[in-house]
Amino acid sequence: MKNTSLLSLLLVFALVFNACNSQSKSTDDQSATTETTADNTEAVSEEENTVPEVSATATGTEPGIQFSDATWKTQLAKAKAEKKLVFLDAYTSWCGPCKLLQKNVFTQKEVGDFFNKEFINVKIDMEKGEGPELALQYPLEGYPTLLFIDGDGKVVKTVLGYQSPEELLTIGKSVKSQSAL
Repeated sequence: MKNTSLLSLLLVFALVFNACNSQSKSTDDQSATTETTADNTEAVSEEENTVPEVSATATGTEPGIQFSDATWKTQLAKAKAEKKLVFLDAYTSWCGPCKLLQKNVFTQKEVGDFFNKEFINVKIDMEKGEGPELALQYPLEGYPTLLFIDGDGKVVKTVLGYQSPEELLTIGKSVKSQSAL
């Protein structure tokens, strides 16, 4: 029994590692189609080795997406009250593509202007704090995983892997137009 559990655990780690390093892809719960983009092989330097734990609030002055650090339950309640979707960046501290998203995509003014207006933005390290519990609620294939979730906690869209600023804007606009129907 212990060997089976160990084998299962190793299989999960292999899948997570493979997904973190694989080509970007996007899945939509309402569609069986999969979008694939070119793999971003940009190197991550040592100074980029950590994802900031404390995020700026919606009143921050820096360009880009302003992530809230309130509890998950509070985020869902706010989304429901404001009739918005939650944009959840599910990341880990060791994930290279997660760091690239934080550095090259989430910091872009155009991306931030759209996402700050249209979504409740949350990023959670899936190995710390509320992350492990959320990973059970929203099983992930790899990192980064970007989730669009309604105020009731239902996943509207899942996007796996690194996305360029243009790709993320296109996805966000598509999700927003679908949720307005």
